[in-house]
Amino acid sequence: MKHSTNQQTRRGRGPARRIGRTLALVLPVVLVLSGTLAVTRVNWSGNPANSVLTASDATLSDAKAPAARTPQDVLRDQLLTELQERNPGVALTHLQEAVNGRPSLAKHCVSIARALGRAAVRVYGPTRAQSYARPVCDTSFATGVAAAHS
Repeated sequence: MKHSTNQQTRRGRGPARRIGRTLALVLPVVLVLSGTLAVTRVNWSGNPANSVLTASDATLSDAKAPAARTPQDVLRDQLLTELQERNPGVALTHLQEAVNGRPSLAKHCVSIARALGRAAVRVYGPTRAQSYARPVCDTSFATGVAAAHS
């Protein structure tokens, strides 16, 4: 007596099984390679000059016009120039007047005063710079002097 054997089960389940096995081997390789390529295109240096633009970024590069400077940046630059030309006391007085005149600058007063303190240490040295300290913006000028000195 002959037993009937199904030829299909002996060879596997046909072309679907072969395609499945191929995908099981090829798909992880493709995913790893595509992930590796994506990571190599990321600008890890933080330097925008080294960044790579893709085709989707081309529209963004046209829209990136030089941004207008914020009022706090303009004020900081003016006060740093004043600190070098005159002295830190005058710059701190003008910082306080600017904050009183434009209350929206109050939230930036601390960072501006610290920047003035660090610049004063570079220009006048730590001892002389500390002599100009006054309670403008919660003594942030003195904090900037101390941070630059240590």
